[in-house]
Amino acid sequence: MADVTHLKIDDIDGFNHSSGEMSLRKVQQALGVSSFGIAVVELGPETDVYPEHHHDGEQFGQQADQEEVFLALGGGGEIEVDGKRYPLDPGHIVRVGPKPKRKVYPGGEGMRLLVIGGTPGKPYEAR
Repeated sequence: MADVTHLKIDDIDGFNHSSGEMSLRKVQQALGVSSFGIAVVELGPETDVYPEHHHDGEQFGQQADQEEVFLALGGGGEIEVDGKRYPLDPGHIVRVGPKPKRKVYPGGEGMRLLVIGGTPGKPYEAR
């Protein structure tokens, strides 16, 4: 039998931000991925609840020194990295190294965001 996992994103358990404007689904656990972190984040229109953060050392209980890739699956907006904003929509993909601070700002339609993270040269530690 093929080593494959197929799931509908909306069927993956997640948790909601207290504001109700953000939810996070830890896709790596649902798919059984062990080599990198992967999550789907749902953000309401023009909300600012996505936390500004970096991965230069541990923060939010996440793996230290990881780089992240951001891809909007639906909707769009911008990602701010160390004070500079970049478009973030289905036509753009963004990689951010461990040290820069980053924060996502969804536009008027909100955003469904795929975030992939891992530490170069180190095994991923699922949390």
